[in-house]
Amino acid sequence: MAAQEAVDSVRDREVAVEQDHLDQVYRRLEEKIHEAEFLMHDAAQRGQVGTPGALAERDAQVFRAGVHLNRLNSEFEDFLFGRIDLLRGKDGKKGPDGAYTSVEPADDAVRPDGTAEIAETLHIGRIGVLDADYSPLVIDWRAPAAAPFYRATPVDPGRVVRRRVIRSKGRRVLGVEDDLMRPELIATLDGAELPVIGDGALMAALGQARSHTMRDIVSSIQAEQDLVIRAPAASVTYVEGGPGTGKTAVALHRAAYLLYQDRRRYAGGILIVSPTPLLVAYTEGVLPSLGEEGQVAIRAVGSLVDGVEATAYDDPAVARVKGSSRMLKVLRKAARGALERGEAPDRLRVVAFGRRIELEAEELRRIRHAALGGTAPVNLLRPRARRLVLDALYAKSGGAARQTDPELAAELRSSFDEDVTSEDSFTAFLDAWWPELTPRGVLAAMADEKRLGRWARRVLNPGEVRRLARSLRRDAYSVHDVALLDELQTLLGAPARPRRRRELDPLDQLTGLEELMPVREESQRERAERLAQERTEYAHVIVDEAQDLTPMQWRMVGRRGRHATWTVVGDPAQSSWSVPDEAAEARDEALGTRPRRRFTLTVNYRNPAEIAELAARVLALAMPGAQSPRAVRSTGVEPRFTAVGDRDPAEVVREEARRLLERVDGTVGVVVAMNRREQVAGWLAGLDSDAPLGEGGRGRVVVLGSLEAKGLEYDATVVVSPAEIADESPAGLRVLYVALTRATQQLTVVAGRRDEPDEAGVPDLLRD
Repeated sequence: MAAQEAVDSVRDREVAVEQDHLDQVYRRLEEKIHEAEFLMHDAAQRGQVGTPGALAERDAQVFRAGVHLNRLNSEFEDFLFGRIDLLRGKDGKKGPDGAYTSVEPADDAVRPDGTAEIAETLHIGRIGVLDADYSPLVIDWRAPAAAPFYRATPVDPGRVVRRRVIRSKGRRVLGVEDDLMRPELIATLDGAELPVIGDGALMAALGQARSHTMRDIVSSIQAEQDLVIRAPAASVTYVEGGPGTGKTAVALHRAAYLLYQDRRRYAGGILIVSPTPLLVAYTEGVLPSLGEEGQVAIRAVGSLVDGVEATAYDDPAVARVKGSSRMLKVLRKAARGALERGEAPDRLRVVAFGRRIELEAEELRRIRHAALGGTAPVNLLRPRARRLVLDALYAKSGGAARQTDPELAAELRSSFDEDVTSEDSFTAFLDAWWPELTPRGVLAAMADEKRLGRWARRVLNPGEVRRLARSLRRDAYSVHDVALLDELQTLLGAPARPRRRRELDPLDQLTGLEELMPVREESQRERAERLAQERTEYAHVIVDEAQDLTPMQWRMVGRRGRHATWTVVGDPAQSSWSVPDEAAEARDEALGTRPRRRFTLTVNYRNPAEIAELAARVLALAMPGAQSPRAVRSTGVEPRFTAVGDRDPAEVVREEARRLLERVDGTVGVVVAMNRREQVAGWLAGLDSDAPLGEGGRGRVVVLGSLEAKGLEYDATVVVSPAEIADESPAGLRVLYVALTRATQQLTVVAGRRDEPDEAGVPDLLRD
């Protein structure tokens, strides 16, 4: 009892120490807030000066001060989350953040008797804060001085003696967890021995209950993850790692790090591509918690085309056709063939030089064929087609023989063109004969099986044509349809639109500048906002779960990063695409000849060893010879198996989900075959209505299809009928591997008759 009281006393004392420091940080933040408010007021005053220079300066000051004020006013959970206590370094050089730059300790930092003094203490947080004397109160987690917090290990500690994770909310410190990097030392700070509190920060973080949103891992980034996050951005950074290695979290933190390192370079924006809307919703709060918003767009693959949202699901046979590179040939023919609609006019009549001139169907066909020569987008060929039609009409009119003088002949031709094109009938003909095509319109035309058959001849077989046409008759789009729409947008092109005149800024009128500047040039901020809305290309592209992208989706993503640097994150063992080699070829085409830098994440932080071992059996079937990541912990709780047998499957699944709700504090994911999602959701409706998670009334139980589980994690999962999931597609075993690796604490497998369970309920696929 006395020993425990002593431990609690030390813990309380250390919490109080960190509370004092956090109070000092917030006092300094309040001072900075007042400074930012002063800048805002001063900038508003400058706006009263009626000169263009004053207005530009006002815009710049208001923008900078506004961003600064917004960040300072944000109170994030764990704003201050870390601390490192360091030995004296080899040199006395300081970096721009006020911390010493030396990585290795001085030769005499440790005395012969194994004792040492702590020479420097750094606190790590979400943004950097300096005191009035420009000494660091908080080091930004992305700064070079913060790297030892993530990279130090007992094997390679550098200057770090103790690493501490501080748990806080708002202005209150809740607790601390320490890791000792140099356990052989007796280190002192201000004359007292350095205490060590808790069982380790990483294990404490892994044991937290999961919710419907991802937490950032800024306080628990591990050394191999930190190497990826801080890797130079040039060319392509390729990251592989199995389930639970933190690939998605690393990708998000890398985006924040790149902006911190070179904000000007990435003013063109960073795009993060996620496989599903569920994963976007799960991760979208991470970057704001890291202090980064505005310049990073997180989009699901099915949301990359503006105005389109994928809500439908293609069965595996249709998905293989739509995702294949073969579709490129079909779409090219469809983009041109869509001009030949049944209702298009087959004759043109105009009046010129006092006579009627006609072009018949065969002549119009030859003109269209000539206009379509080459590879230019179809809509951009309309001016060429218009010119060829006028050439044919002029040739028929005999106008070329009326004048021999070149200047008079040119005037005559110009007059002829003006007379013909001013007729409403000619404009109506051109609109009907060469209409402006839209991606949606062409995709709808492909729903006609006969027309699609002509366009897909010698590319798709009759069965593929039939299934593809039928899938395009529905109202909703699938994630594979979105890639087809994007390809069609490139093949069709968008006709040039007249640029809209920018509306006057009301301040222009207030300051009397309208007479001097009828249309004021847009400010740097206005231009940045406009470009963000219109952006179709980015300075850096991060692809999460890259192994799932189809060849057509790689083409779509590649267009958004033609001049970008890339971070590609994936795991071949989790691929749901049935032809990985074809996708790899499309990926390499999208990435071009840029050099590759490769990293491999090897540690599974999500699954306990008991679950990881079970999943490894499926991995051995799906990809013989592949290595599973190493689990860092064991809970002693083995996966549970139960067979439906003669019972009602709805009651069995409901009972198992209820059981897990009683055993974990966070979320329970129920993973089923894609075609069973709605049915199983009905089985579990209202199950946890009395146990809300506290996030907008969302319950703790989530039902999701096997292809939707990628990247997500839950405290516990129920995997229903592994055989159904494995039989969904040729990649089904890899999809099952994903389903089995979502749980952080407990896993239950419900076996149906197709699973051929043994007496213990273990499905055939999961037995040794």
